[in-house]
Amino acid sequence: MICYNGTLRLNPFDDLYRFVDTEDGCMRILVVGDGKVGHTLAEHLAREGHDVVIVDRSEEVLQRSEDTLDVLCVRGNGANAATLVDAGADKADIIIAATASDETNMLCCLVAKKLGTKYSIARIRDPEYNDSLTLLQREMGIDMPVNPERATALEISRLLRFPFASNIESFAKGRVEMVEFRAQEHDVVVGHALKDLPRKLNGLPQVLYAAVEREGNVVIPNGDFIIRAGDRVHVAADMVTITSYFRYLGKNSLRVKNVMLLGGGRISYYLAKMIVPMGIHVSMIEINEKKANDLSESLPDVNVIYGDGTDQELLEQEGLQQMDAFVALCDRDEENLMTGLFAVKEGVPKVIVKNNRVAYADIISAMGLDSIISPKAITCANILRYVRGRGNAYGTKLERLYRLVNGKAEALEFIPKGTDPYIGIPLRKLNIRRGTLVAVIVRQGKVIVPFGNDHIEAGDRVVVIACESGISDLNEVIRK
Repeated sequence: MICYNGTLRLNPFDDLYRFVDTEDGCMRILVVGDGKVGHTLAEHLAREGHDVVIVDRSEEVLQRSEDTLDVLCVRGNGANAATLVDAGADKADIIIAATASDETNMLCCLVAKKLGTKYSIARIRDPEYNDSLTLLQREMGIDMPVNPERATALEISRLLRFPFASNIESFAKGRVEMVEFRAQEHDVVVGHALKDLPRKLNGLPQVLYAAVEREGNVVIPNGDFIIRAGDRVHVAADMVTITSYFRYLGKNSLRVKNVMLLGGGRISYYLAKMIVPMGIHVSMIEINEKKANDLSESLPDVNVIYGDGTDQELLEQEGLQQMDAFVALCDRDEENLMTGLFAVKEGVPKVIVKNNRVAYADIISAMGLDSIISPKAITCANILRYVRGRGNAYGTKLERLYRLVNGKAEALEFIPKGTDPYIGIPLRKLNIRRGTLVAVIVRQGKVIVPFGNDHIEAGDRVVVIACESGISDLNEVIRK
């Protein structure tokens, strides 16, 4: 490794090719902050073929990235103009500021935009900035603010509204819901081929079986596919149909009225603010006395408890067994896992666990904890959607992106244009990419689960399921 002016180089010839023209759709992207989010983003962006530069103060963490990723590493302060110039901000398409400091992230975006970077993304986490976010965006040149904690809280609030689900994703401005659930032995859909369900189960609402995870593998099922107990099934339809479907399966009887939150961090704060107006009683356990007192003042309708939430006796004393839901939101994934398992053992109907480590996800699921929430994954998915949208300025617009089954599959929403070659042609006559599924078409507010004779029109919202990443254009999926 050779070091020039604080910049880590693979060899002295890096400057000769650092800013060569990239291929169509590929961009020069600066990632400031080589932490959990920054590293994961750089990994995915480099894998998708983008020219990625990581900026960080720590030579140690940059060395890790240089050893494991196909990226250029620059050591220095990402808010410093000289550092950003050295990283190529004057020729960059996007800067992603993901340091631990909101202020640093905003300053990075401001300086980079002044130097010539086209688009900027800043992680802004402090609740105090919420009220002035529009002003900050305008004055600091931030094209996309990202608040991982608030986004995570929003995801959890949806799971609490529909506790029968392991995960819920929304498409087409809320008109389409994709719900994940674990199939149980007694579920009526288990043991039947999907094509036989309408005939054998009279009155079963028609949903799309979009994806199934079985023994660590992801399958896009066809009509011959048979659901087994233990499968993690993703179904999609409009909200009314989804609700009716789970009512038919007998899974929607639980109503969450009492919730216990473990940890008084930002996610818990945002979540409490969201669910208390829904009529849900919230108990929050926080181990730091000062933070507990502050939360008690800022959240007067929440029962804030000062104590160690990993203490099983304390959980029992505070009525864990009477709770409808338990949400583990400690900083340490291990503590969330252990307390979540204890809540399951105590019979809490809905348990949600925060986990940022991909390596733990399958282990946690195997232990019976189905609702796993990852702020890192949520943040990365939102940013990747934005990046793909900017890199596909001339293709079919990518509206939303969700990573499913621990990143093993993606759900993407597109809006096709009138010039796209597949417009008006029945799907059965089109060449659809292997490993993908045209799941849902939304046309003038009507949700269509498409069959072979259905077609796509300009202005539709089209939801696609893909067992691979990197797709940014509907024309990559559908061809004449």
